[in-house]
Amino acid sequence: MSSSFRPLETISPTGTLEIENGLSLVPRVKLNLTVYPSIPSSATKPIDEWKLKRSLIEFAKTSLSITITEDDLDIKRFKDVKKRKRDDPVAHGSLSIRDLGFLNSKKRNEEESEDLKILGKKFRDWRDNVVEKMDQMEVNLQGEKYRLSVAVPESDDFEEMKKSWEDFFAFANKGYVRGGRQEPDTIVMKGVPSRWVAEPRVSSKPSMLVTHTVFSTFGKIRNLNVAEDDDQDKDADENGGDIISGLHCKIVVQFEKHRDFYNALKVLCGRSLQK
Repeated sequence: MSSSFRPLETISPTGTLEIENGLSLVPRVKLNLTVYPSIPSSATKPIDEWKLKRSLIEFAKTSLSITITEDDLDIKRFKDVKKRKRDDPVAHGSLSIRDLGFLNSKKRNEEESEDLKILGKKFRDWRDNVVEKMDQMEVNLQGEKYRLSVAVPESDDFEEMKKSWEDFFAFANKGYVRGGRQEPDTIVMKGVPSRWVAEPRVSSKPSMLVTHTVFSTFGKIRNLNVAEDDDQDKDADENGGDIISGLHCKIVVQFEKHRDFYNALKVLCGRSLQK
């Protein structure tokens, strides 16, 4: 680990983290979108993804005072809309909000840890407010009406994941536990571009050595596994895309200490890995 590397505990929710191999963890708010028909005719007509994108971009600008681009919106129609039931969704996708600079504190407190707690609460409150305003909103696309369901992905909600594992291990630890108290220590990352953790000019396949170097940034690793991510190919096939295997990988990292797992998961949540 580089001696100039910032301790993970000091990274704010809106801060970018530079890690090894030219990779960065860049903050963003990701929201999962599901689109339902509001009127019977909308259930059997293919939704216009472009019009939906333009409507959401305008809503974000006028009602939320945030700027998003078409590249930040991923909308996919479900196939065979005419065969679906009236209440079935007609499309799904995601929205990413990347410009979060306005959430930064204007005045730093003497105690940085206290300041980060304040900023963290401010960030979560703002995100929850965005979800509240968008969830169940109606979108009118030239006479066809749709209802939007909006939620934070489970993998982006650190507080909910923390509560879930604390509840699970609180129950598990009630009985006799060999080796002491049980706590989570493993993170699984899916859909990582294989070339990002490959050896440059040697191969496009993921390298165990490069992957270990990258994730050692977060703490001492007990076990590491890197494999082709077959789920990415299944998703491409379902949505009518070309199947190209080997482009993405799944990385499983088991840390020696729970604290390293905790800090790593916290900075991974709400960030995109970029090369």
